[in-house]
Amino acid sequence: MYKQQFLTTGRLTTAYYRAGEGNSRKLLLVHGNVSSSVFYLPLFPALAERFDVVAPDLRCFGDSEALPVDATRGFGDWTDDLAEFTAALGWERFAVAGWSMGGCVAMQYAMEHGGQLTGLILINPGSPCGFGGTKGADGVMLDPPGLASGGGCANAQLVQSLLSGEREFLRTTLNSVYFKPPFRMEGEWEERFITEMLKTKVGEGMYPGDTRQVSQWPFVAAGDKGVCNTMAPNHGNLSALADTPAKPPVLWVRGDSDIMVSDTSLCDFGYLGQAGIVPGWPGAEVIPPQPMVAQTREVLERYATNGGRYEEQVLPGGHGCHLESPAQFVAAVEKFFS
Repeated sequence: MYKQQFLTTGRLTTAYYRAGEGNSRKLLLVHGNVSSSVFYLPLFPALAERFDVVAPDLRCFGDSEALPVDATRGFGDWTDDLAEFTAALGWERFAVAGWSMGGCVAMQYAMEHGGQLTGLILINPGSPCGFGGTKGADGVMLDPPGLASGGGCANAQLVQSLLSGEREFLRTTLNSVYFKPPFRMEGEWEERFITEMLKTKVGEGMYPGDTRQVSQWPFVAAGDKGVCNTMAPNHGNLSALADTPAKPPVLWVRGDSDIMVSDTSLCDFGYLGQAGIVPGWPGAEVIPPQPMVAQTREVLERYATNGGRYEEQVLPGGHGCHLESPAQFVAAVEKFFS
């Protein structure tokens, strides 16, 4: 098994795993929300045949230092952390792959440091228009800004499980939301993934973040601190990716059965209201389901129109399609760089 390492910069101490050191191609793997670098380890044997591959734990996750997140900067705290981390590794040119929220971190990194990147791989990324709080393929923001997004939208039972250490709700979440049933990770991976989920730091400025009470349904809007608020459209809108001057090639990988990042997401109040799961929905004219996939495609189409290049790869599986279809994922990555 791969040995965990630690690297301290002026910003924080980062826990990470590395394999394939010595390969000329370098690949940084950025994990998603309520997970860690360990979620990439099943892919290390195959990826390390071609890449010097590094997977760090973001602040607030895994075994990295527990520092708060300023959500008003969007994903900026994490991108600044990664910029210092990769510099400390001595990396000047590399590709970055991000899964889920990590895909949003990767997009912001490309916006700020695109000249460093040989490629950008987005694995079921959150919408570049924000997670919740927008409507239409062009990502028009709901009023007031941040409505139906941020820390107040986190699953309360998930937060309680993280606080109490109760594993069974996390097991259910892993196997019904992260993965498409009946898929289960083999061997010890399921238990290890749950242990890593439990390392998510809950608290002030961490997960899930603060919230604002508002008069409009669903009566919550994004706050300014903590993990989930980074993804709110008033803080974490990444649609300007299409206009960045440096445009590394993009590989967009998504699962054909993802229920988290979807045009009918079970994590979106617009869809939950329309489905009658959350009562009091004011209707599609006010808060329709957020078309997350359509919004991503619209931004990437503009990226291509403005001189960039992207390709879309749909894999069998859900939100964790890279783990459900690992051979297809690795083949897609190898073809992308060939």
